[in-house]
Amino acid sequence: MKRLLLALAATAAFVAPTHAAPPAPNQINLDIGTPPVIVMKHALAQRQSRLARFYETGIMGLDIHGMVRIRDEERLSRQHISVQQAAGKPIDQENPDRMSLIYAIAEAHGGKEAIPVVSEMMAKYWRDQFKSGWWLQDEKGNWQPKP
Repeated sequence: MKRLLLALAATAAFVAPTHAAPPAPNQINLDIGTPPVIVMKHALAQRQSRLARFYETGIMGLDIHGMVRIRDEERLSRQHISVQQAAGKPIDQENPDRMSLIYAIAEAHGGKEAIPVVSEMMAKYWRDQFKSGWWLQDEKGNWQPKP
Protein backbone atom coordinates (compact mmCIF):
# COMPACT_ATOMS: atom_id res chain seq x y z
CA MET A 1 0.00 0.00 0.00
CA LYS A 2 2.82 2.38 0.95
CA ARG A 3 4.60 1.88 -2.37
CA LEU A 4 1.33 2.35 -4.28
CA LEU A 5 0.71 5.68 -2.55
CA LEU A 6 4.29 6.73 -3.27
CA ALA A 7 4.00 5.78 -6.91
CA LEU A 8 0.73 7.67 -7.25
CA ALA A 9 2.16 10.75 -5.56
CA ALA A 10 5.33 10.71 -7.66
CA THR A 11 3.42 10.10 -10.88
CA ALA A 12 0.79 12.71 -10.16
CA ALA A 13 3.46 15.35 -9.65
CA PHE A 14 4.58 14.91 -13.24
CA VAL A 15 1.34 14.20 -15.11
CA ALA A 16 -0.03 17.55 -16.18
CA PRO A 17 2.54 20.05 -17.40
CA THR A 18 1.79 23.49 -16.12
CA HIS A 19 3.64 26.71 -16.58
CA ALA A 20 2.75 28.25 -13.26
CA ALA A 21 5.38 29.98 -11.19
CA PRO A 22 6.67 28.02 -8.22
CA PRO A 23 4.89 28.82 -4.97
CA ALA A 24 6.61 31.06 -2.46
CA PRO A 25 7.86 29.38 0.72
CA ASN A 26 5.16 31.13 2.75
CA GLN A 27 2.58 29.36 0.57
CA ILE A 28 3.92 25.89 1.41
CA ASN A 29 2.50 23.96 4.36
CA LEU A 30 5.03 21.28 5.30
CA ASP A 31 2.50 19.81 7.73
CA ILE A 32 -0.16 19.19 5.09
CA GLY A 33 -2.05 15.99 5.87
CA THR A 34 -2.55 14.28 2.51
CA PRO A 35 -2.38 10.47 2.62
CA PRO A 36 1.00 10.23 0.82
CA VAL A 37 2.52 12.81 3.17
CA ILE A 38 1.18 10.99 6.23
CA VAL A 39 2.54 7.65 5.00
CA MET A 40 5.99 9.08 4.32
CA LYS A 41 6.22 10.95 7.62
CA HIS A 42 5.29 7.75 9.44
CA ALA A 43 7.98 5.76 7.61
CA LEU A 44 10.59 8.40 8.39
CA ALA A 45 9.61 8.55 12.06
CA GLN A 46 9.81 4.76 12.40
CA ARG A 47 13.39 4.76 11.12
CA GLN A 48 14.67 7.69 13.19
CA SER A 49 15.92 5.70 16.18
CA ARG A 50 17.97 3.38 13.95
CA LEU A 51 19.63 6.38 12.32
CA ALA A 52 20.18 8.29 15.57
CA ARG A 53 22.78 5.84 16.84
CA PHE A 54 24.87 6.47 13.72
CA TYR A 55 24.41 10.25 14.00
CA GLU A 56 25.58 10.12 17.62
CA THR A 57 28.77 8.23 16.75
CA GLY A 58 29.51 10.55 13.82
CA ILE A 59 29.37 7.76 11.25
CA MET A 60 26.42 9.41 9.48
CA GLY A 61 25.44 12.98 8.95
CA LEU A 62 23.13 15.18 6.95
CA ASP A 63 24.33 16.60 3.66
CA ILE A 64 23.62 20.11 2.44
CA HIS A 65 20.44 18.88 0.73
CA GLY A 66 19.04 17.25 3.86
CA MET A 67 19.88 13.70 2.78
CA VAL A 68 21.51 11.14 5.09
CA ARG A 69 25.07 10.21 4.14
CA ILE A 70 27.89 8.08 5.50
CA ARG A 71 30.28 10.70 6.86
CA ASP A 72 33.05 8.54 8.29
CA GLU A 73 33.68 5.52 6.05
CA GLU A 74 36.85 4.67 7.98
CA ARG A 75 35.07 4.45 11.32
CA LEU A 76 32.29 2.41 9.75
CA SER A 77 34.81 0.01 8.18
CA ARG A 78 36.22 -0.73 11.65
CA GLN A 79 32.80 -1.81 12.90
CA HIS A 80 31.51 -5.38 12.92
CA ILE A 81 29.98 -6.45 9.60
CA SER A 82 26.51 -6.49 11.18
CA VAL A 83 26.91 -2.81 12.12
CA GLN A 84 28.09 -2.00 8.59
CA GLN A 85 25.02 -3.69 7.14
CA ALA A 86 22.79 -1.99 9.70
CA ALA A 87 24.17 1.38 8.54
CA GLY A 88 23.50 0.82 4.85
CA LYS A 89 19.93 -0.42 5.01
CA PRO A 90 18.31 2.63 6.65
CA ILE A 91 20.11 5.00 4.27
CA ASP A 92 18.85 2.97 1.30
CA GLN A 93 15.34 3.47 2.66
CA GLU A 94 15.63 6.93 4.20
CA ASN A 95 16.75 9.06 1.27
CA PRO A 96 14.16 7.72 -1.23
CA ASP A 97 11.48 8.24 1.43
CA ARG A 98 12.70 11.79 2.01
CA MET A 99 12.44 12.44 -1.72
CA SER A 100 8.97 10.87 -1.81
CA LEU A 101 7.90 13.15 1.03
CA ILE A 102 9.19 16.17 -0.90
CA TYR A 103 7.27 15.07 -4.01
CA ALA A 104 4.10 14.42 -2.00
CA ILE A 105 4.20 17.86 -0.38
CA ALA A 106 4.97 19.47 -3.74
CA GLU A 107 2.05 17.66 -5.35
CA ALA A 108 -0.26 19.05 -2.70
CA HIS A 109 1.00 22.55 -3.56
CA GLY A 110 0.73 22.59 -7.32
CA GLY A 111 2.98 19.84 -8.61
CA LYS A 112 6.49 19.77 -9.99
CA GLU A 113 6.95 23.55 -9.90
CA ALA A 114 6.89 23.33 -6.11
CA ILE A 115 9.61 20.65 -5.85
CA PRO A 116 12.61 23.02 -5.62
CA VAL A 117 10.91 25.18 -2.98
CA VAL A 118 9.74 22.19 -0.93
CA SER A 119 13.14 20.51 -1.26
CA GLU A 120 14.92 23.56 0.09
CA MET A 121 12.41 23.98 2.91
CA MET A 122 12.65 20.32 3.93
CA ALA A 123 16.47 20.40 3.87
CA LYS A 124 16.36 23.37 6.24
CA TYR A 125 13.75 21.66 8.41
CA TRP A 126 15.79 18.43 8.71
CA ARG A 127 18.98 20.36 9.43
CA ASP A 128 17.22 22.45 12.09
CA GLN A 129 15.89 19.24 13.73
CA PHE A 130 19.38 17.75 13.94
CA LYS A 131 20.80 17.65 17.48
CA SER A 132 23.84 19.54 18.65
CA GLY A 133 26.98 17.46 18.02
CA TRP A 134 25.54 15.59 15.04
CA TRP A 135 27.37 16.18 11.78
CA LEU A 136 26.19 18.51 9.02
CA GLN A 137 27.75 19.15 5.64
CA ASP A 138 28.34 22.77 4.67
CA GLU A 139 28.05 24.41 1.24
CA LYS A 140 31.68 23.50 0.44
CA GLY A 141 31.18 19.81 1.24
CA ASN A 142 32.97 19.93 4.59
CA TRP A 143 31.54 18.13 7.60
CA GLN A 144 31.13 19.92 10.93
CA PRO A 145 29.32 19.03 14.13
CA LYS A 146 26.19 21.10 14.69
CA PRO A 147 26.82 23.66 17.43
